Amino acid sequence: MAYQFHESATVEVAMAPEQLFERLDDHTRLAAHMEKPSMMTLGGRMTYAFDEDKGRAVGSVIRMSGRFLDISLGVDEVVTERDPPRRKVWETMGLPRLLVIGPYRMGFEIEPKGDGSALRVFIDFSRPASPDGRILGILFTRTYARWCVRRMAADAADLGRINRPTNL
Repeated sequence: MAYQFHESATVEVAMAPEQLFERLDDHTRLAAHMEKPSMMTLGGRMTYAFDEDKGRAVGSVIRMSGRFLDISLGVDEVVTERDPPRRKVWETMGLPRLLVIGPYRMGFEIEPKGDGSALRVFIDFSRPASPDGRILGILFTRTYARWCVRRMAADAADLGRINRPTNL
């Protein structure tokens, strides 16, 4: 599928690539920001459902669902690439039922950097096709995608700070 837009965010994480990949391969940790109400989600939140592989294998399915202003939201994603500890990619299946963003391909890449890692989180995406989402998509799609990748990257950087050994 051809996508209209691209956003990415890069951070350094004080964690070895193998350890970072293991943490980010847990989709509930990687996208934890979606389970909490926030200003960018206008107080809405999403919950996850996983197949038996829990999003940790090519072909694995991840389902997100939620409600916003009595509108049912949902998206099914499938893992399309998984190359530990370097890269993981997933993308939407069918048309997502979302208000601000349409179909997307999302993922992360990790490279060794010094004693830690350089992490790039990216999303290739289109505006929503639904009538409810067209206007919101024009206004907010790019802002939302930028927030999402930056939030995921910042959360990963925080993992490195939290887990960094200290010298006593």
